[in-house]
Amino acid sequence: MTPQRTVGDVGERALLAEFAQAAKQAPGALIGPGDDAAVVEDGVTVLSVDTAVQDRHFRLAWSTPEQIGARAVVAAVADIAAMGARPTGILVSHAAPPDTPADVLVGINRGVVGRAAGLGAAMLGGDLVTAGEISVSITAVGVLDGIDPVRMSGARPGDVLAVSGPLGASAAGYAVLSRGLPFADAASVEVVDAFRCPAPDLTQGAVAARAGAHALTDVSDGLIEELSLLSASSGVAVEVAADDIPITDAVRVVAEQLGVDVRTWALGGGEDHELLGAFPDGGAIPVGWTVIGRVAAASPERLAVSIDGGPPGISGWHSV
Repeated sequence: MTPQRTVGDVGERALLAEFAQAAKQAPGALIGPGDDAAVVEDGVTVLSVDTAVQDRHFRLAWSTPEQIGARAVVAAVADIAAMGARPTGILVSHAAPPDTPADVLVGINRGVVGRAAGLGAAMLGGDLVTAGEISVSITAVGVLDGIDPVRMSGARPGDVLAVSGPLGASAAGYAVLSRGLPFADAASVEVVDAFRCPAPDLTQGAVAARAGAHALTDVSDGLIEELSLLSASSGVAVEVAADDIPITDAVRVVAEQLGVDVRTWALGGGEDHELLGAFPDGGAIPVGWTVIGRVAAASPERLAVSIDGGPPGISGWHSV
């Protein structure tokens, strides 16, 4: 008897690839599964969905309900930004055990509504169901405002790679919280806040699109993971200089306190939700973005993803 496959055995990316293959024949999408978000037939509307699950993506002991809700919105809207679009609305689905204090869900919803409003997105509706654990699913809606969507698959040899902001803060905050450390010093407070509620400038997706970005994605599962996806999607190799990755002073301080190589967080830590873009060489890189590497032609002799000329030696973060 053939052993039954499990979700853990197959893995997140392989399962998503199967889902995308099954959906290829579905009508009504200009861009369907496989990118950060979908673009429907009108070429204007962009859609994405993201789910946060208790004790997998958040812990009630670490974050307030409002922070949990706000964080979930950022994760979903980052995918809209990664297509070069502007968020316009969200729908939210709450799930929770029946004995969950009502104020917890009210607080999560308050965080959802507040962060959505801050990003220019209206609350469009939602759902509430009973489940074995708390989860919050956000469907984000956006528009392209007359620009073409930026695909993950558009990187070209010769492009330069850049990120919209510093990386590693969320991973540093997770490290502080998971070790049960006090965080009274300013650096620890800063990174814990970055974990609890990341605040990237998601207007930079449209800025990058207008600057001529060939490819975009958001750094949700760690820079290494996003580089690997961009490389595979575009059929190119990507080369990054680790020392060029922007890292805040607070992250460096906490790394020194904990005896961690700060590059581990910058390369492998996820949930910063900054944007990674491939831009034409010689073109204008948007203000505030930092060049971290280049795109090269793929070949059997070249690593798909290289860091400082060698293999990454670090993996990203996976949901399953």
